[in-house]
This record gives sequence, structure tokens and C-alpha cells, in this order.
Amino acid sequence: MNTKPLKIMFVCTGNICRSPLAQAHFERLVRQAGREADFEADSAGTDDWEVGREADPRMRRTASAHGLAIHHVARQLTRSDIEEADLVLVMDRSNEAAARRIAGDERLAEKIELFRAYDPEAGPRVETPDPYYGGPEGFELVYRIVERTNGRLFDALCRGGLADAGRAGRRA
Repeated sequence: MNTKPLKIMFVCTGNICRSPLAQAHFERLVRQAGREADFEADSAGTDDWEVGREADPRMRRTASAHGLAIHHVARQLTRSDIEEADLVLVMDRSNEAAARRIAGDERLAEKIELFRAYDPEAGPRVETPDPYYGGPEGFELVYRIVERTNGRLFDALCRGGLADAGRAGRRA
């Protein structure tokens, strides 16, 4: 594929629910396919109030129920994260606006897309709901969204890299 791995950055608000789940799930897909040399995943939050905390225990429990372990400590998104990433996938429009502010210029902002643009059951501008203030069903819903969205994203990246993934993510 590439001489250097494609770096995918997943971004949510506090980096304790949606983005660490998406990162851990994407990393599992990469390991299962034996493509560790081709991809690198990371995650961060647009806000700083959760920095240093582990992923939300409810999200860790949900992931564990699906055989997935989340080992992550929350951190805040930086401009250098965006510079180093090949693709920055944000969970909602608020995250998108914040990431674009952090990027600071249009060239970097072009890397930023809504995560669910790759969801085969959603349109290109659909947000990933934040389960933080709800019950266990919200965490399960987010897991299902992440599973199918990452599956489509990973398949597109394996087929044709960022160009093919971009076509998949920008479908009408």
C-alpha cells in the first residue's frame, strides 16, 4: 500500500466514549486483516475537561460485551494531530466546527469529515449520537454505528486508499 501507514484520527467531544471506541474497533479490524504496517489510528477530544481520564466505563463495558477492549486515556486534539493525520473523522457537527478551528487553515480542514459519512445506513451529514447522558441502549447503538461505519471505511481504504474512501464517504 503506502510506504508509511495511513493515519486515521477519530474525534469526539471529551475523548471518553465515541472516539476511543472507534479507534479501538478500527485497530481490531487492522489487526484481523494483518494490515498493521498500512494503518495507524488515534483519537482525541475537542474539549479538555476529560483529559487524563480513561474511557467511560459504560463504553468500556459495551465494547467488552463485543470482545473489544478499550485502553485509552483521553487527550485533547491539537493542530499537529490534524497535520499528521491523513483523515480526521469527527463524530458530530460541533466536533467538526471545533476541529476546523483547531486546524486553522483550509488546507488542513480538508482532512476533516463526519465519521458517519462512511456509514452505509446514513447520509453524508448524519452525526454519531453522544451516549454520555443516556442509558446502556445509547452505548449499544453507538457500538453498532461504529462497527458498520468502520467496516465500510476500512474496506474502502484497503481497496483504494484515501481516494476510494473519499468516494465512499461523500456519496449522496
